[in-house]
Amino acid sequence: MIEWGVDDRVLRVTDADNTTVSVHGADLDIEESAPDIPRPVEETLTVTTDKLRFPHAVVYAFSLDSSERYELEPRGAPLSLPAGEYIVDIDTEIKTYLQFSGTATLEKTDDYESVVVSFPDRYRVTVGFRSHHELPAETITVTDSPDAVATAISHLATAHKTDSPDRTYPTLRGHPPLLERGNALEIPDRLRAARSDAGIEVVVPPTYDALFVAAPLAYYLQATLRTAATPEGGLARPRLRLTDLGIEERLSPMPDLERDVERLLRKTFFLDCLVRNAGPYGTNLAEQRVLETLDLDADVLYNASPQQRLATYLEVPYEAIEHRLPEWHLSTYVAPEYDTVEQLPFLLDRLSMLYMPRTSKLEGKELIERSLADFYRDGNGGGSSHDRASASKVASVDIVKPELRTGRAHGWLADGVPIDVFKTTPEAYYNRLDYLERPTESTSVCVVLNDPEMAGEHDEVAEIYRQRAEELSMDVTVADSLSTAELARVFEHEYEFVHYIGHCENGGLRCPDGPLSTSSIDRCNVQTFFLNACGSYYEGIELIEKGSVAGAVTFTKVLNDHAVKVGSTFAKLLVNGYSLERALGLARSRIMMGKDYAVVGDGTHSLVQSDHRLPITITVEDLEDGTGRYLVTLDCYSTRVTGSYYFPHTEANEFAYLCGTESSFTLEASGVASLLRETDASVIYDGDLYWSETLAQQFAR
Repeated sequence: MIEWGVDDRVLRVTDADNTTVSVHGADLDIEESAPDIPRPVEETLTVTTDKLRFPHAVVYAFSLDSSERYELEPRGAPLSLPAGEYIVDIDTEIKTYLQFSGTATLEKTDDYESVVVSFPDRYRVTVGFRSHHELPAETITVTDSPDAVATAISHLATAHKTDSPDRTYPTLRGHPPLLERGNALEIPDRLRAARSDAGIEVVVPPTYDALFVAAPLAYYLQATLRTAATPEGGLARPRLRLTDLGIEERLSPMPDLERDVERLLRKTFFLDCLVRNAGPYGTNLAEQRVLETLDLDADVLYNASPQQRLATYLEVPYEAIEHRLPEWHLSTYVAPEYDTVEQLPFLLDRLSMLYMPRTSKLEGKELIERSLADFYRDGNGGGSSHDRASASKVASVDIVKPELRTGRAHGWLADGVPIDVFKTTPEAYYNRLDYLERPTESTSVCVVLNDPEMAGEHDEVAEIYRQRAEELSMDVTVADSLSTAELARVFEHEYEFVHYIGHCENGGLRCPDGPLSTSSIDRCNVQTFFLNACGSYYEGIELIEKGSVAGAVTFTKVLNDHAVKVGSTFAKLLVNGYSLERALGLARSRIMMGKDYAVVGDGTHSLVQSDHRLPITITVEDLEDGTGRYLVTLDCYSTRVTGSYYFPHTEANEFAYLCGTESSFTLEASGVASLLRETDASVIYDGDLYWSETLAQQFAR
């Protein structure tokens, strides 16, 4: 769903995920009717103007008169297009296409914040938009049978828009159909017709644990997932089959199947990311040289069938590329039960690895030791402060230690409350679909202060939200000393985010007239929240079950100055496009007892989108070699747009890097200042977390 409007020479386009792209132009003349554009789009307009300015983006131009393709170099000169008919691909938060006839100039502004397309006269330009997010279009009903579940999973990949290596681009992977438990296997005719046979099979025993683990591999490969038992009725060994080529790769039985699937998926996805550069959307990737080392021909593989391409990948030893693989973005630990089947499409939409949930008991002071290890690993240090807890008891949470596998972010869709993961629930995913379909004109934020002694955090975060509201369409409401009825109405109101500052007791969130138990609320209409109070875990889980998507909570008592640090940092990151999981992870690294904080619900969810689409964290370290130089490392990843890449804006850099791959540069102070000015990012420097625009001034001196 795409909506648009014009205000003061700005065309604002918004999708169902509340993502907004602003297109600036002089004397815009816009017509709703527009000719078709040869690209997959949801909305087209005809715009008459002589100049259009877009947010920072990767830009390609394709000649419709020939096979010529042009790229606007990230740090290069303006691109002049000779007379002809063109499609210009602008990879903003909402995919944008321009179609026009004539000449044009494409260039980046001096601050690299914008892309400008200029025409010699006023041109009629067809503009098309496509959201990066899609709602599931169909629903498959599935019975409590491993065979039926395997068949249903085999049809989820109909959401892919291609079977070429371009499927690594997130815009070419739609949301899979939903799964619904029922008394019969029912697959809509449209899905049966849309499913093509790639000639690839993943065969596993008829057990839910093996099916769940194999699902991400089968989904990405667009393979048929089948179950098979031995003639004696035992569990057959899993295998990967390329039917037309007569190739069969034996896989390990559970639990080692987890390792085999992880390696196959990471290797295949990575090599596809490199091979796709032989197609129309290629870029100068730093990792591209891996193909030369492996003696692989990108042109041949790009045009090969899915079976032929996979057969070549199978010959590449995992150990030969393991050190070059981007860190995988997400792993989810799922209870292998029929009751959990309905959540698979949401996890596969994020291309999450799926593992079995395994935990052990936290021994003695292990929680404290793990918190301190993370804190000092980030170079922090410091004292203590008063406890934020009230005199009343806070709810205790029995925390366990999970057995975590590969992945930057970890979700837990099973029993237990582990540390180092976001604890999600089935309701969180369906709640997110509800919010995507809810019309909204701006992001609404409510800051609640229910203890005047905590006014420091209240003032700080309110100012952060107000400053961001000057750049985004955001409405900020501030409230204090709310009664139980008033606070209940806040959670029943349609806010996108509520930041609660106060106390939490066994009975609920403290109000002047007593505690509010969130279980007493009929329906929570708040999309996301932060309950920055002691022991707020159970109140947060209740909000998820009552309607929220995700929120930040605490397991136990927290110190007041720690809460202020976490609250203000979390607010800054959240309104700049970081997911709740990543925002809280960075925020809690600033305090000694960071493990006391956690995310409940779908931690991959973002409140708003980043100005640069992909949130970046930069680490700056003084080399201390007497040269005054710094080691600068950029870390860019997202659980939402796996397969994307980013371009570090340093003077000598020519390469883009896949998300999940860190890039490092040695820079003078002036180079650091320039990078920080040109990149909207969080920055780790000298043991603390800063925002790039603030720290840039220090290096520019």
